[in-house]
Amino acid sequence: MLNLQAVHHIAIICSDYQKSKHFYTEILGFKIDREVLREERRSYKLDLSLNGQYCIELFSFPNPPARPSRPEACGLRHIAFQVSNIESAFQELEMKGISPEPIRVDEFTGKKFTFFGDPDDLPIELYEI
Repeated sequence: MLNLQAVHHIAIICSDYQKSKHFYTEILGFKIDREVLREERRSYKLDLSLNGQYCIELFSFPNPPARPSRPEACGLRHIAFQVSNIESAFQELEMKGISPEPIRVDEFTGKKFTFFGDPDDLPIELYEI
């Protein structure tokens, strides 16, 4: 048994570093822990945390290839974040120019959720807890 304890981080490669940096920090509210320019790779690495917990490594690379994400492509499907009030989060996204899908209800848990995309259309879910 590996005895896994928790998810350590999610790594995301973006096509437009400044746009994605703005999205994850100013729209979603992640805190920048460290930003490094790796000159030899012409690549940025941005470490982001949420409520004091390290969560996302945001990378930029010159001309990254596109990755199919919809409909139901094989591989990582989406990332999800929990919220306490889905309606409030939905309205805040709309005020910031993000258009989430209509709020749905999980047929097994009865909990509300919605999806929207990051600047590269990576599917992100908000799930009400």
